[in-house]
Amino acid sequence: MGIVNVTPDSFSDGGRWATTEAAVDHGRLLLAQGADLLDIGGESTRPGATRPLVAEELDRVVPVIRELADAGALLSVDTMRAEVAQAALDAGARIVNDVSGGLADPRILDVVAASDASYVAMHWRAHSDRMRDFTDYAPDGVVASVRRELAERLEAVEAAGIPRSRVLLDPGLGFAKEPHHNWDLLAALERLHELGCPLLVGASRKSFLGSLLAQDGRPRPVDEREHAHAALVALLAVRGVECLRVHDVRATRDALAVVEAMRSHDEVARRSHTEVAHDG
Repeated sequence: MGIVNVTPDSFSDGGRWATTEAAVDHGRLLLAQGADLLDIGGESTRPGATRPLVAEELDRVVPVIRELADAGALLSVDTMRAEVAQAALDAGARIVNDVSGGLADPRILDVVAASDASYVAMHWRAHSDRMRDFTDYAPDGVVASVRRELAERLEAVEAAGIPRSRVLLDPGLGFAKEPHHNWDLLAALERLHELGCPLLVGASRKSFLGSLLAQDGRPRPVDEREHAHAALVALLAVRGVECLRVHDVRATRDALAVVEAMRSHDEVARRSHTEVAHDG
């Protein structure tokens, strides 16, 4: 899933694709680099971000979705608002990626239920300007808490009429999470897979990678975290994560090519070993 931020204030590339023309061109580039689908967003969810007006969000994403859909792209809209989700689906989007999992605007579940779109429910506790106040996962710990809270959202999604077969779950890395919480979740993704839905993981350029690579107490800058992310992508692929939300599609495709090559050669080696053992 290639990221197209049609925003002036996203943490990684805010302002670079803020016009329809620039966003469409960037989307086409990501597709050419190997993206399977594009996630079009008009609201920054970086820590401390303030929300745009509904009209602003609509003006940002709908023209981009319409043009890329007309070109045949598979598209997701990154929104927490029912009005934006409906307009995006009408313009050609096929997936609603809701970082709030229906908590910010429960009507969004009805919009998706009335369509045949897929739905991404992310673990979320509060809007960006307040989420740093919700990082306490005692007494159960972050893995058990996120699993329980995602299970509750999955129940609400199904109750709204969206079948589980159309749902993906996202652990919400960086959202109301301290750096160590993200690593705990990544090490325990099988617990989230137990909920019976494909997983979407968005780790690209996030601050916990910057903290990992910090020097002299200063996090690695946003645009210098891709090598670490590519290593993480390879590990996530091995662990069975079905969807990766990324900024750098080419680097991700390179990492996935390495994983696939290793899998293929491992299979050849296993067959050869089996044949030798049988002949013996």
